[in-house]
Amino acid sequence: MKKHYLLLLLFVISLQTLQAQQISNVVASLTTDQKKIAITYDILNAEAGQKFDIKLYVSKDGGSWQQIYSSSLTGDYGKYTATTTGSIRNRRIVYNPLYYNERLQANVKFKIKTDVTSAFSNYTEQAGYTSFDMVAVKGGTFSMGSNESSDEKPIHQVSVSNFYIGKYEVTQKLWKEIMGTNPSSFKGDNLPVEKVSWNDIQEFLVKLNRKTGKTYRLPTEAEWEYAAGASASLSNRYKYAGTNSESSLGTYAWYYSNSGSKTHNVGTKRANALGIYDMSGNVWEWCQDKWHDDYTGAPTNGKAWTSGSSSNRVNRGGSWYGITSYCRVAYRYGNGPSYRNNNLGFRLVLVP
Repeated sequence: MKKHYLLLLLFVISLQTLQAQQISNVVASLTTDQKKIAITYDILNAEAGQKFDIKLYVSKDGGSWQQIYSSSLTGDYGKYTATTTGSIRNRRIVYNPLYYNERLQANVKFKIKTDVTSAFSNYTEQAGYTSFDMVAVKGGTFSMGSNESSDEKPIHQVSVSNFYIGKYEVTQKLWKEIMGTNPSSFKGDNLPVEKVSWNDIQEFLVKLNRKTGKTYRLPTEAEWEYAAGASASLSNRYKYAGTNSESSLGTYAWYYSNSGSKTHNVGTKRANALGIYDMSGNVWEWCQDKWHDDYTGAPTNGKAWTSGSSSNRVNRGGSWYGITSYCRVAYRYGNGPSYRNNNLGFRLVLVP
């Protein structure tokens, strides 16, 4: 029987980094049978939910780098999602060069690379047979409100934490998937669902969360305004969702002047700076907060304002039926929690 041996190997391991994450503490050695190569390594500064794609490369006698594929590897390679935050120790890959009847020479070099995807990034949720997209919004501090209306005063500083918000308004297709019915006046799978009350949405959320295993909810007023008005600098707010100019509002919104007195498929106008669609126009959007006549005493931490005597809940964003001023990101309106209208829908939020 022909015998195979591995000669003395020189390992040169390169570290692939993304921000603070890196592969480190790499140790390579022959296995006890002298036929395989064991490589141990650590992942430093990982975040829970962060996705890695670990790859091993080889360069023979100083030649070009070639990726070593899974058929000759066992252990901790390929796609991996961190389940904890911090350093992940003692991961191990075993490479069997004899799988392809190879006899490695001296000065063979190896390196490990990893592609890293942030734990906090846009994603697509699957709910039954229907999917929907969520946009990652990095938290920050901004000036909420305006001086254009008494209920938008006083302008105040609010700090919001990271959150995900629906790329689109909730569609009739998703509502039907979860609820089995479609209350909307204007029918179409990709049209925003409307004629849904705040109370109806609470029932929808219970069923959606049961199906996905997550905790989706309505946006708070602060989250909604922060995401809607986003510009290149998150601390600055656009007047409308995507623009400061009334003359260009029709590029970003379906409203009274261009809607033809009906809703339109979500995402058919231009997105705002965060890649979120229809935050001005198409349908009004319910928020989690109770209505207050102004911002005196409002939370400054981005949480929902649920105290107060009013039972009404906040609506934001204007609609296909709304005039220009209703499409301002600071504009506020309120309705009772059982109110339904063919110009009123919602979008989803999830907190990491």
